[in-house]
Amino acid sequence: MPQHPPFYKSHRLVVFVGTLLFVGFLAITFSSYWVSRQAVRSAIVDQELPLAASNIYAEIQKDFVRHVQLASTMANNTFLRDWMLHGERDVAALTKYLREVKGRYGAFTSFVVSERTANYYTGEGILKKISPQEPRDRWYYRVRGMQVPYEISDDPDMAHKDAMTIFINYRMHDPQGHYLGVAGVGITFDAVHRIVADYQKRYQRTVYFVDAQGRMVLADANNRNAPQQTNLSDRPGLARQLSTILAGKSGSYDYHYANRHYLLNVHYIPELQWYLFVEKDESEALSSVHRALYVNLLICSVVMVVVLSLAHLIVKHYQRNMELLATTDELTGLLNRRAFFLVMERHMVNYQRDAKPFCLLLIDIDHFKTINDRYGHDVGDQVLRLVAELLRNSLRRSDIAVRWGGEEFLVFLQGCEIADAMQMADALRLAVEQASLKVGDLNIQLTLSVGVSGYADDESTDACIQRADMALYEAKKTGRNRVCSA
Repeated sequence: MPQHPPFYKSHRLVVFVGTLLFVGFLAITFSSYWVSRQAVRSAIVDQELPLAASNIYAEIQKDFVRHVQLASTMANNTFLRDWMLHGERDVAALTKYLREVKGRYGAFTSFVVSERTANYYTGEGILKKISPQEPRDRWYYRVRGMQVPYEISDDPDMAHKDAMTIFINYRMHDPQGHYLGVAGVGITFDAVHRIVADYQKRYQRTVYFVDAQGRMVLADANNRNAPQQTNLSDRPGLARQLSTILAGKSGSYDYHYANRHYLLNVHYIPELQWYLFVEKDESEALSSVHRALYVNLLICSVVMVVVLSLAHLIVKHYQRNMELLATTDELTGLLNRRAFFLVMERHMVNYQRDAKPFCLLLIDIDHFKTINDRYGHDVGDQVLRLVAELLRNSLRRSDIAVRWGGEEFLVFLQGCEIADAMQMADALRLAVEQASLKVGDLNIQLTLSVGVSGYADDESTDACIQRADMALYEAKKTGRNRVCSA
């Protein structure tokens, strides 16, 4: 009779096969954990944080930078400049102007300081005369000696019981370049803190602002995750990289602090001369991955393969959605603002080699707020989709239509002179005017206001957009449903 193998040999074979399966199971489990960890980390570093920073920057354009633009408009206002050059006689006219600026644009305060008379004017009249001997007036003499056109400073507002205020102080000059004084507006710290807290609530990230010296100038005081040090050079881990971060302007970083690992995206805001810091605690982001590891160690390899397959599909679907959301406006299907700037970066490289003219159209749907208020936001969304469809049907294949924000659209016309751009803009305006949106028994008539700017050599894309915006403002100011050029 044949001999059976000894028991210990069979046992060793079972142990060997079991060990092989166990080691293979552990290898698959831990390797999948590592891949998932890296994928989540990459998604946070490469997509989530930059996307949140870009969205917050777009919000800053609305919440902060418009006050800088308002101060600039005041400093270059013809009435204000002529009033100062003609002797500052009618104080009532100036105070009325300052009150209108404050009320119309939602500023906390608006002011003008005259170099000739040393008068400090507000919407209530002459507040005081400034003096170099008064410590609280040092800001004026600091601004007077600056080489840049404006500064952003935090100081007590003497006109409002020394409430801490962020001031935008803008230098004024006559047409010959002679210094006239300072004009500007202020935003209360309480209002700014509420804005930052709103950013954090909406984007579920720690958000704070840092100046060029590494000092934290704005943060939500109620957020326990925000750095508690006023100067970030006092925060271990982050301090070693601070000079690199501030020199690099924008980018992604990570650091360790208090046994935790933080992922950080920095976005420089040139209009405010601040840095936007958006960060996330990696351990919190990876908590679901850790739990999955512990569960996977207790289940069989077959179930684990199914879980990994499903996870792979979910991650791929999530990444596809993130890529789509990063470049496409969900409502209209047009490119979004972030995608436009990516396209413009590539185009400007080509422009250096082949300087073909191009133009920008900045389009605003007239009375869109009234449509929203009267018919509801669903109808407003239908209006936006209709205008987007008309844009797609009216433009050439080489042109690019962008949902710029709200009811505004931006169109990039490649290889187009300003005269042709004006004709295309007017044709688009006419197409929208002749179209209508049917809602029940009602036909909603739509019109557009369009600002056109042609790219001038050596100017920035932002400058070209700003000129189109000025032309759009002129179109709306002169009656809407028209096209104006910069």
